[in-house]
Amino acid sequence: MTIIRVGVDIAKSVFHVHGADRQGKTCWQGKYSRSKWLDAISNKAPAGAEIGMEACASSHHWARELQKRGYRVRLIAAQFVKPYVKSNKNDRVDAEAICEAMSRPNMRFVTPKSVEQQDIQAMHRIREELVAQRTAKANQIRGLVGEYGIIAPIGIHQLRLALPNWLEDAENGLTYPFRQLLSDLAEDLRYLDGRVQKLDEQIRESVQCDPVAKRLMTLRGVGPLIASALSGALGDGKAFKKGRDFAASLGLTPRQHSTGGSDRLLGISKRGDSYLRKLLVHGARAVLRHATNKEDGLSRWLKGLASRKHTNVAVVALANKTARIAWALIYKKVDYDEALAAA
Repeated sequence: MTIIRVGVDIAKSVFHVHGADRQGKTCWQGKYSRSKWLDAISNKAPAGAEIGMEACASSHHWARELQKRGYRVRLIAAQFVKPYVKSNKNDRVDAEAICEAMSRPNMRFVTPKSVEQQDIQAMHRIREELVAQRTAKANQIRGLVGEYGIIAPIGIHQLRLALPNWLEDAENGLTYPFRQLLSDLAEDLRYLDGRVQKLDEQIRESVQCDPVAKRLMTLRGVGPLIASALSGALGDGKAFKKGRDFAASLGLTPRQHSTGGSDRLLGISKRGDSYLRKLLVHGARAVLRHATNKEDGLSRWLKGLASRKHTNVAVVALANKTARIAWALIYKKVDYDEALAAA
């Protein structure tokens, strides 16, 4: 029996595998350590066989290692594997479920990321975490000074300007011990600002070296941050059959609850990559804000939609359009055409 398909339940130390032949019959099950499971697959499964894994931590690394050995790798989102888990859950059953799920003709797969894509993704993830820490730090400062009767101004920029004044004002009721603590908090805030600024510079530099990201920056509402994130998420664009599939993967398409031939569309699904969806929505909101005095086709379409629908609906519609255009530019390797964008 020739193994044509192998499901692998990856972990930190112990890896379970489940191999099946062309008829779907189980012909190999095993448990291997982290250092031996790749060699075990090379000894059991011929080159060209399909190896399936859940798209989770370290899966893209192992996908690249398996591709180097001549295997076709199928990464599957965990929620698509779950329906194939039989009875009680354990690692052996999970490997069998992965093997079964990857055999389905209409299964959706995740394209393995390159090292360059993961570098870009790491920069964005670290930046997002630092921004969250900076927001938490600013809120902590606001709460603490509020206990001394000082109301912080709205906006983190105004907070930065107010901090030196609070520390220097001897009549505002702040005690000496608290001034020391507040000075340390202000230093923490400056440190986080510096980290975010450094990552912004790294992202801008990476965009200048990425022809795909530079092409994406010709889109309305797309700057270096969004272009870099789009480039890292899309790769060559072949993971999606059409632009709508990419927009749906970002949660920018409507949820559906239809039955009996009656179609019922709800709000956007908000599934998938929430970070990239947020960036696209913010970019679209900026475009809408500056579209008032413009008469190009895209601005007229956007203003017409905003006049009929709620502002947020128009913003999300533009974010959806931007995602679909971005996919088209990358997949078809063409330049942005403003006339087609307004069609």
